Amino acid sequence: MSDRLFIFDTTLRDGEQVPGCQLNTVEKIQVAKQLEQLGVDVIEAGFPISSPGDFNSVIEISKAVTWPTICALTRAVQKDIDIAAESLQYAKHKRIHTGIGTSDPHIRYKFNSNREEIIERAVAAVSYAKKYVEDVEFYAEDAGRTDNEYLARVIEAVIKAGATVVNIPDTTGYCLPSEYGEKIKYLMEHVDGIDKAVISTHCHNDLGMATANTFSGVMNGARQVEVTINGIGERAGNTSLEEIAMILKCHKNLNIDTNINTTKIYPTSRMVSGLMNMPVQPNKAIVGRNAFAHSSGIHQDGVLKNVQTYEIIDPKDVGLDDNSIVLTARSGRAALKYRLEVLGVKIDDEKKLDKLYQKFLALADRKKEVNDEDILTLAGADQSENRAVRLDFLQVTTGMGVRSVASIGLDISGQKFEAAATGNGPVDAAIKGLKKIIQKQMTLKEFTIQAISKGSDDMGKVHMQVEYDGGMYYGFGANTDIVTASVEAYIDCINKFRN
Repeated sequence: MSDRLFIFDTTLRDGEQVPGCQLNTVEKIQVAKQLEQLGVDVIEAGFPISSPGDFNSVIEISKAVTWPTICALTRAVQKDIDIAAESLQYAKHKRIHTGIGTSDPHIRYKFNSNREEIIERAVAAVSYAKKYVEDVEFYAEDAGRTDNEYLARVIEAVIKAGATVVNIPDTTGYCLPSEYGEKIKYLMEHVDGIDKAVISTHCHNDLGMATANTFSGVMNGARQVEVTINGIGERAGNTSLEEIAMILKCHKNLNIDTNINTTKIYPTSRMVSGLMNMPVQPNKAIVGRNAFAHSSGIHQDGVLKNVQTYEIIDPKDVGLDDNSIVLTARSGRAALKYRLEVLGVKIDDEKKLDKLYQKFLALADRKKEVNDEDILTLAGADQSENRAVRLDFLQVTTGMGVRSVASIGLDISGQKFEAAATGNGPVDAAIKGLKKIIQKQMTLKEFTIQAISKGSDDMGKVHMQVEYDGGMYYGFGANTDIVTASVEAYIDCINKFRN
């Protein structure tokens, strides 16, 4: 009989802590529903005490999702737990996730405390949360750097207090796989009552070992894994859901099953990437653009003879149609809507669909053939109808040996403005023209261009980070013309600090 591994997805909590990746409540509900279709067991919907937005998101996700457990994060503080319980009032299955740091650096420098007091606070938090919900998860923050003997004392105490899940985070991504596996094994062998709780992993990727550490934890007895779509998360990110799911699917001899519908992996990946404006690196395992690409002549020859020579995963198993539909200017609205739904983007508003379709036609006229990545980029780049600043027109003159000149027109809350500027290249000229109209002191801090296909007419994504009045704002633009995409990304930043 196979063991069951529970998938705890924290894309909407830990994943959303990535700068520039914040989602509004409507977008979070969209992701949560997709995670439900994917088959995750637990959705960590937010940290309710942190902001009214997080509190409201947990409430609305609780209403929108049917069968997964909805989890809310807290510190080991009664007020946090009160707010979390309130936010979970509509959840069909609810969990409070509370905890405290257990490593010596956390105890000494973060809490100015001692080991015995930390155990008391941990037990008090679990006991208090237990008054609200039956399902209480405890996290021992920085467990990766906590000595095993003391960690076992903490875990034993919180299980006696009623914890149903005990989370052993490698918060800093410090552990080696052998060390992390040994830590889980030690707890399995030395904690009285460990059979009354599920051990959970939560690994960060600072040294590139999140997936390896998580898997080592599973092989030593952990039966819940805390993961994110595309491995997004604090600093270098978290363990990737798709990697753990496909490791277990490929290695069936391990007899460890999940509830994940792996054919939903690719559309979920693209939805999260699009909504969070966070590109998936081309060589990312499972979901990267090149994950199933073969350029070596030897590899191509082998794949043509038998795909198993160089592919251990059937692309269809992760929801990637290797005969992906290519849309053209002759494709209708229904084809566009259907393809978006296949890729995990549902559009019920006919007006929004019509506007997206017009953008699709304009792109199809330029590109001739529009692939899945293109239409997902279009959907992700579709900005709010209520934004104050819009690009009206842009004309750039550039060439070797001449200074670039840009003429730009903006629509700002219904009023038309125009400006012209020269610059060191077309993008510089266009942005200087934009600044002439906006007349605010803004500093461009980061500028990233990502081509999403391989042709000269490919769609380009631009991600920008702009500093204004002491704050950082992140923008996104997409177009076959990279100068236009750059200006759209800058305008996206402006609209965010104007709100």
